[in-house]
Amino acid sequence: MKPYFRHRRGTCGMKIIALNSSPRKDWNTALVLKKALEGAASAGADTEYVHLNDISYRGCQSCFACKTKGGKSYGKCGFNDDLTPVLNRIEEADAFIMGSPIYFGEVPGMMRNLMERLVFPRYEYTKSPLLSPRMIRNAHVYTMNINHETMEGWLKPKFDSIQGMYERVMGRAETLAVTKTLQWDDYSKYVTDGTDEAEKKESRREKFPVDLEAAYQLGIRLVS
Repeated sequence: MKPYFRHRRGTCGMKIIALNSSPRKDWNTALVLKKALEGAASAGADTEYVHLNDISYRGCQSCFACKTKGGKSYGKCGFNDDLTPVLNRIEEADAFIMGSPIYFGEVPGMMRNLMERLVFPRYEYTKSPLLSPRMIRNAHVYTMNINHETMEGWLKPKFDSIQGMYERVMGRAETLAVTKTLQWDDYSKYVTDGTDEAEKKESRREKFPVDLEAAYQLGIRLVS
């Protein structure tokens, strides 16, 4: 299957690509990413959106083609599948945004596989380990069911670690964590007696628009 791209042309010549690792095409993560792209587009950028669940790919295969002396894939992933054109698009972009829901305190497997294939080829096993021919500004958006306080105490150190890795290897990075998200329109369909539906829907009305505005401003900053 070909990568799912939506492309919108801008006026400033900068290219911003957003990558959604949620299986859901039109829910929290997708909405936040699209709002960030709206912000980037308002500042004149070309924007692209990729729904990763529409393509088939694997994580790092430990083939070390990206590290082989004189190899044609030195410094880039040498494994070829549906992710290859996506990796190429990221390398051609001026900035990219990674969007992930949080499952069991982690990013989904699709995002982890992308991270392995994108970041590992930029490392060398040398005393100066970074092979970064071109730095690319980036941002990381996370959406989750838990509240802000729980996120701060449990997941923020992990998010900071991921951001630090990308800053060292890819370029300047920032993080947006969206908490207390609405899981479904109708909670009565699911076994969820530990969730206050009214509270969730109030958060959707009151807090989520603020999160979307933060995403919009993030998109603008990636261009500026």
